[in-house]
Amino acid sequence: MKIETCTKETFAVIGKEGATNDGEGFIQKLWDDANSHFNEIAHLAKRDDKGNLLGIWGAMSDFSRLFNPWDHFSQGLYLAGVECSDDAEAPYGWTKWLVPGYEYIYVENENNNTFPDVIKYLEENNISLAGAVNDFICPETGKNYMFFPVRRL
Repeated sequence: MKIETCTKETFAVIGKEGATNDGEGFIQKLWDDANSHFNEIAHLAKRDDKGNLLGIWGAMSDFSRLFNPWDHFSQGLYLAGVECSDDAEAPYGWTKWLVPGYEYIYVENENNNTFPDVIKYLEENNISLAGAVNDFICPETGKNYMFFPVRRL
């Protein structure tokens, strides 16, 4: 497991929102919904100078919407979407979140052990989570990452 760090200022994500109390498989259903209707928000997505998407996010928050970690890492909100400009308006049926800026530890999500392995690493190194963990899909490589916020900006 290769652990890296970065800092990311507050950013906006427009996507499909759901909650753990929506039942098993709700995250995949959100991604299916977001992907099948992406054309509705494609024009809002941030892009690089080559026209490629900058970020696809599975943003998370506790139920208070304060971006705290999920309750017992098992209950909370999830937003499957794309990074967009802060002033973009979410169309009907979509939700916009402004994810606070954090310093992150991030790792490639290679298997089902990634989350517990990083939580163990944080505990062993006396590092506390400063917010909810986020999923990130790099549009350029297609690789999945988990972003663990360790300091709020």
